[in-house]
Amino acid sequence: MITVVVADDHTVLRDGLRYLLEAQGDIQIVGMAANGQEAVEQALRYCPDVVVMDISMPVMNGIEATRLICQSCSNTKVVVLSMHHTAEYKQRALEAGAVGYLLKDSAGRELVTAIRDLKRGKSYFSQK
Repeated sequence: MITVVVADDHTVLRDGLRYLLEAQGDIQIVGMAANGQEAVEQALRYCPDVVVMDISMPVMNGIEATRLICQSCSNTKVVVLSMHHTAEYKQRALEAGAVGYLLKDSAGRELVTAIRDLKRGKSYFSQK
């Protein structure tokens, strides 16, 4: 079973991701976060295999949350799921420790593939 924390400030998106991911059968959502600080707290509490991280969130942005999670939970991998298409955001996410970057307009199956790849020790970047 792949354990996952989902961090996004939009409730509908978080709920949709939970439904999509748990329907796979091999993915378990162990935590949900509405901001970066909650994402860090959930990651420290559950040490999930993967954190799906939004960049633009209140309280603490996803880049800083990624940095803190990667420093504290060495076995947790972060995949950023963002609306930002620019190379600058991707670079900042990678520098913070993320090993995957997907765009929010990607298909749900691409996120599932990314999570499975990260669990296997690979990185994953959006085909777009």
